[in-house]
Amino acid sequence: MSEKQEPYRVLARKYRPQSFEELIGQDALVRTLKNAIESGRIAHAFMLTGIRGTGKTTTARIIAKALNYTGADGTAGPTTGPTDDCQLCQAISEDRHPDVMEMDAATRTGVDDIREILDGVRYAPSEARYKVYIIDEVHMLSKQAFNALLKTLEEPPEHVKFIFATTEIRKVPVTVLSRCQRFDLRRVDEETLSAHYQKICGLENVSAEDEAIAMISRAADGSVRDGLSLLDQGIALGGEKIVAEQVGAMLGLADRAKSLDLLEKALTGDMPGALAIMEDFYRSGGDPATIIQDLLDLTHILTRLRAVPEAGEMKQALSGDMIKRAKELAEKLSMPTLGKTWQILLKGLGEVNIAPSPQTAAEMVIIRLVYAADLPDPADLIKKLKDQPSDAQGNQPSAPSAPPRETAPVARGSAAPAVAPAPQTEAVSEKAVHNLEDVVALLETENEFLLAGQVVQFVHLVKLEQGRLEINLEPEAPQKLAQDMGQKLSALAGRRWMVSVSGASGAATLAQREKAQQQKEFEEVLKLPVIQDILEVFPDAKIKSVKNKG
Repeated sequence: MSEKQEPYRVLARKYRPQSFEELIGQDALVRTLKNAIESGRIAHAFMLTGIRGTGKTTTARIIAKALNYTGADGTAGPTTGPTDDCQLCQAISEDRHPDVMEMDAATRTGVDDIREILDGVRYAPSEARYKVYIIDEVHMLSKQAFNALLKTLEEPPEHVKFIFATTEIRKVPVTVLSRCQRFDLRRVDEETLSAHYQKICGLENVSAEDEAIAMISRAADGSVRDGLSLLDQGIALGGEKIVAEQVGAMLGLADRAKSLDLLEKALTGDMPGALAIMEDFYRSGGDPATIIQDLLDLTHILTRLRAVPEAGEMKQALSGDMIKRAKELAEKLSMPTLGKTWQILLKGLGEVNIAPSPQTAAEMVIIRLVYAADLPDPADLIKKLKDQPSDAQGNQPSAPSAPPRETAPVARGSAAPAVAPAPQTEAVSEKAVHNLEDVVALLETENEFLLAGQVVQFVHLVKLEQGRLEINLEPEAPQKLAQDMGQKLSALAGRRWMVSVSGASGAATLAQREKAQQQKEFEEVLKLPVIQDILEVFPDAKIKSVKNKG
């Protein structure tokens, strides 16, 4: 008769930490709790928060055991070390001690469930030093349940400790948070996870490739439990050896070397090569969303290498050969190109996730990326705009500026803003005023910038003669603007100036003319073929302003 086979325990339960020393990636938490227990400064309520699988419930049990530790002879006090020799702690680990109660708030959310706890709070523990109530996913409690808990939580009996765990700390009322000592469990970094998983593989007598463990660590996304579940699956798949290729197929991941090939071909404009790799991924069962996500990760790595070339130690992300390849590719790409690539892939990832055919959507993202690679960088585009369109626009207003030089005194000269730059220097030097532009220039020369700005914004020119200025004002103009203009012009121009406000409608203000000119330039830029190509590739892009320095 064959021996009875013991039931299999998954790795996440088999290697669950039993003491503070076994917790990984939570150094600040461990140090704080150890110091608190050793010094006797133990809070009456703890709030543990973090993503799934970082050790919230595990930490709660470790705290319960540390506070109730009695040792092998039953006389020891609270400890921060191992608790293996304590029968009471063993019962807590097996979730069978009557003084340490765990409650899942996701299934017991009502006020009646909390009343059960409150009814038992006033009774002393039967065996342990403290009664410990561990409430998991505490944010799921109802508003009434939280309110019922408040008073007891603020002033519990000395023999009671509350430990709450949640993944949604923002859903916990502030009135509850203020009564607890809060600890944030951080995501565990990939390097720490990889070392931990390799150690477990050694204990399980399983060999694993470093790249395979790195894949699992990346897929875990900072969660120890998620990674252990994947490691369990990898051992079941590979037997005594975990191979990167098998793990990649298991996770639906694309080969990172091939992903880098895809990104390189897309950014160098090789459309057939890029689509061929996408087709190969599809035949091998690669998930389109995962492929785009992998390209995003690679773009981030390339951008980091481009921004800080010496920060090349990324063993947790890429192998040594891959880092060398990534450095070479990063040197060939500009920061604007990498930024543009990131935006296309990020927008494309959302499209892939909602598209009826994810593979088709992913291919469209790659096609868009290839076409965008042929577009000039923003810096090159600006140079092109300066060299071509700006010259054409700049010559048009400067051409008619020559004839009015001889007829500058006529009032009609103010209606042509294009002539302002040509006579400005001459007018100011002679202390003569022929138009509003001369008024502004004269005021700015004498550092009267506030008054000059008011002239630009609020003054409509009706009639101008030497020594007499007739204007119309915007409703928002200061009441004394005309008086101030007359005083300053008389003082600065060397002759008496009369400035009167007329009810007649005058020419547009200088600010309105400038805005109209900018709108005209904006519309002309939008007609440029290169801009139309950009807007076709980036339909959500918008041109905010046009600057002409020609």
